[in-house]
Amino acid sequence: MKKFLLSVLVIAGIVAAWFFLYGWPGSRRSRKVLAWLRDPEAHEEWRVEARSRCGAAPFLFPTEGMIGYIWGDSFRPGHRHQGLDIFGGADPGETPVYAVADAYLTRLPEWKSALILRIPDDPLRPGGQIWVYYAHMADAEGRSFISEAFPAGTYEKFVPAGTLLGYQGNYSGDPLRPVGVHLHLSIVRDDGAGGFLNETAIANTYDPSPYFGMALNAATNPEAVPTCQEIP
Repeated sequence: MKKFLLSVLVIAGIVAAWFFLYGWPGSRRSRKVLAWLRDPEAHEEWRVEARSRCGAAPFLFPTEGMIGYIWGDSFRPGHRHQGLDIFGGADPGETPVYAVADAYLTRLPEWKSALILRIPDDPLRPGGQIWVYYAHMADAEGRSFISEAFPAGTYEKFVPAGTLLGYQGNYSGDPLRPVGVHLHLSIVRDDGAGGFLNETAIANTYDPSPYFGMALNAATNPEAVPTCQEIP
């Protein structure tokens, strides 16, 4: 019995340490996200404007809203969020989404809510190539909010920085479990052969902080809502 209780205490300690170190959205960021979604006008200090640029950052901000979850946030043990979740605070299909930089756009035939931009010259790693992945740009049933200029099956279409790409949605792949209306964005590594790696693994993505000039890494920003504040 003593061994059992000791094991329970050890497991509880590990879980508590995990949430202390990496955070738990329900007790940290999620409460702020819910407050924003209930009344965005009461939290204007959290709003970032679409197509704004923070200082000398190389990327434009892709959409309007609150940056709810950032790179490295932990939603469950063993998982780290691989990008940004930006909540516009409006209904699906209302908050515009834009290209962060001059790029070449691809939307695979099976992509209902997603597209990806190829940036041939990484502004932070000259000579390297990166990709910027956008997701959740459809309603709960999968009706796309991506601009008609980019139908499924579009490959390598040039888009200047600031081009309208579509609108925020709440598509999750399961109509019975839509996500909150937002844009998910990840900066994805090149596979070395001209393609992009799987963005669902954080190891295949870059910290977006220096690209946007904001504190977007959960390791150094455990709970504050990021806004435009230049970082080293």
